[in-house]
Amino acid sequence: MAQYVRMSTEHQKYSTENQAAAISEYASLHGMRIVKTYEDAGKSGLNLKGRRGLQALLHDVQKPMPGFQAVLVYDVSRWGRFPDPDEAAAYAHTCKSHGIQVIYCAEPFNNDGSISSTVLVGLKRSMAAEYVRELGVKVFHGACNIVRHGFRQGGTPGFGLRRQLIDEQLNVKGLLSRGERKSIQTDRVILVPGPPEEVALVHRIYQMFLEDGMPERVIATVLNREGLVSDMGTPWTRGTIHQILTNEKYIGNNVYNRTSFKLKVQHVRNPPEQWVRREGAFEAIVSVTLFMQVQAIIAARSHHLDDGQMLGMLRQTLERHGALSGILIDEDDDAPSSSAYRSRFGSLLRAYSLIGYTPRRDYAYLEINRALRRRHPELIDEMAFGIQQSGGWTVRNETTDLLTVNGEFTTSLVIARCKPTPAGTYRWRIRFDASLHPDITVVARMDPSNQRAHDYYVLPAIDFSAETLPTLEDNGFTLDAYRTDSLDSFYQLAGRMPLSEAA
Repeated sequence: MAQYVRMSTEHQKYSTENQAAAISEYASLHGMRIVKTYEDAGKSGLNLKGRRGLQALLHDVQKPMPGFQAVLVYDVSRWGRFPDPDEAAAYAHTCKSHGIQVIYCAEPFNNDGSISSTVLVGLKRSMAAEYVRELGVKVFHGACNIVRHGFRQGGTPGFGLRRQLIDEQLNVKGLLSRGERKSIQTDRVILVPGPPEEVALVHRIYQMFLEDGMPERVIATVLNREGLVSDMGTPWTRGTIHQILTNEKYIGNNVYNRTSFKLKVQHVRNPPEQWVRREGAFEAIVSVTLFMQVQAIIAARSHHLDDGQMLGMLRQTLERHGALSGILIDEDDDAPSSSAYRSRFGSLLRAYSLIGYTPRRDYAYLEINRALRRRHPELIDEMAFGIQQSGGWTVRNETTDLLTVNGEFTTSLVIARCKPTPAGTYRWRIRFDASLHPDITVVARMDPSNQRAHDYYVLPAIDFSAETLPTLEDNGFTLDAYRTDSLDSFYQLAGRMPLSEAA
């Protein structure tokens, strides 16, 4: 027999040790022997993503000889609290269809496939789903209350800012480094100004925008030429500069619920009336006067135009390109952005209809593909820069964009377009250039907006077959073992350290 144990962070009674003890007792009473353990410690049960233990289990049960005949699980909720009970059933069916029974040891019924047990398992799955929905509502209201009291609720601090930990008496306990979290429930986090050189650069960005009249893209180019990097250690982009110029945290305001990802199902951009705001929560590093001047300039890009003028400019874009898309509209720095059209007319589709344009899906994807092709050399530059920052070096083939790293191996970059499905899930379209034969292929899967990378797959040629591609949100353990949220580990792998320093 195999056992599967999972614990999020919700209660000590669900510790993996307690689950294993209960499962061991059940196995002894029923003459079973546990030969393998699959564990997901500190993992949410809302979906399969990140649950390496369950992924490995589902992978192994599909082998001709998995080495066990059944899987013992503490209870239905440890298998998963999926918002859609059918998802939990699908994974259990995968086991069952390959001759592996899933047994819930702590449930007051036998999971023997009878009508009564089937009904009870289905009921338990629905109860688990309802539990996470109710818990999500409670957590959201608690987070909103924390924000209204002036405390930071999640997220990176941003360039020029740092997260400071304070106790319940508001005494300072120290700064949190990147990736570090508070460990005591009553502690809170606020934002404070970061290093003086970062604060000075934020002021300089505002100066270049206001006094020198530089748009965001030009400011990013200037900073990159000077060798300066963002808080993530990456080159500056139009988006990262725009974030500094428009985020209210730089004037000390605490704003929450701009976007939501409830039950980890779908990211949603919320309207301003749903935002939760506390003004003056943190020490400002930019004056309100400067900030409002910047907002006025950005707003004037479209607000000084009436509806007819905006639609006229949209018609001109359509005449030049023969199609319209959000990416295509945003490429024109002198025209209103796609978000301005959404704000003015309610949606891009509404604006399209007012000029008599019916978007054709294929045309939209062509524009996305063009934008991604333009993005490809930028990502190659970011990869080369990241390797250099880690102590390595690269040589770039100007024709193929193939990178030779440290004179030892070659790597190529593939950008995968994200394609939403009618069911609300996502798929990625991946194409390789078979003529390159790189030692390592880096696949950058874009987010649903196809604006930035959602995740990465680092695929070594020695282990990887091009017949199997990571086109799904969850691709099973065999592929997802190569998945990473950032390329930091790849950069460290490619980095080199001087011998004197290593010694």
